[in-house]
Amino acid sequence: MSSRKRTLDAFFKPPAKKARVNDTEALVKDNHGSPLDSQPEPEFSRHSTYPFPILNFHKSIESELGSLPSTIGNTLNDQPDLDLLYFQPYVPKYLERDIFQFLRSELPFYRVEYDIKRGGILTRIRTPRFTTVFGLDETSIFDENSQIIDAISKKKVVNDINYSKYPPRPIPKCLNDLRVSIEAATGCKFNFCLVNYYASGSDSISYHSDDERFLGPLPAIASFSLGARRDFLMKHKPIAPNNGASPPPETKPLKLPLASGDMILMKGRTQANWLHSLPKRTGKAANDGGRINITFRRAMVKGGTENYYNYNIGAGPVYRWNEPSREMKPWKP
Repeated sequence: MSSRKRTLDAFFKPPAKKARVNDTEALVKDNHGSPLDSQPEPEFSRHSTYPFPILNFHKSIESELGSLPSTIGNTLNDQPDLDLLYFQPYVPKYLERDIFQFLRSELPFYRVEYDIKRGGILTRIRTPRFTTVFGLDETSIFDENSQIIDAISKKKVVNDINYSKYPPRPIPKCLNDLRVSIEAATGCKFNFCLVNYYASGSDSISYHSDDERFLGPLPAIASFSLGARRDFLMKHKPIAPNNGASPPPETKPLKLPLASGDMILMKGRTQANWLHSLPKRTGKAANDGGRINITFRRAMVKGGTENYYNYNIGAGPVYRWNEPSREMKPWKP
């Protein structure tokens, strides 16, 4: 009788509650906002330095990356010190919008503020775009457990001052899939991935060159565009006059209208001698849906790791794309 009672109790007992899961992983939606009920369980990149797990590309996107680039790169080297490889596009039109929306939704972003001295006066700078960064310089690598080890000795790196303020983050699989594709297409090697999100035409980046010493001589920078079309401006650095020497060769500014899916590789003497910028835009272009720029590069020393995390993550809050409000909002665990 007692055995029968236990059987009946078990039959009528409500099922045990399922353990709660992270909201990020609880429900994945397709591009139309519908639950992917019939899809396999999503896969994520995880690491203790990530504020939340980062979703891997859907298999439909991942399978397409092996066939990229969709066009042959056009060489631009008709001016002094200029060495560019320009893909128009690198990602075909039927795919670029999905990748843009995916990365905007799934990556953590930051609005970094920092202090600089100008004319002896301390000035607070608020980065005019959202940024994030992943990677590790040439002296170290992530092992199979995503722990930092010395690239030569293979011993665990402990209490290194260059890594202590902002612990380095491995490149998540979605961005690493792009890195692998671009390395195969260009023959260049990269260990860092910087991502900028320009929310509107008011977000910008002023003239600069990626010629820091920690990138080594003649660095190659692969710059990948998604979302709104923006003009990419380039101009040669001023050449100091040299008495008695022939006048320097004439150079002309460049304006490249980077469209979604385009990729430009800047290599050779380009960074040492040319500046590039993404200026503000007004009018309709100021509200055209945002733009993502992904740059892959190769830092050679630990100082490069510290620099990239300091200026692209900083100490501020994490932002994440909020689809209902159509904007980046502070993210809370």
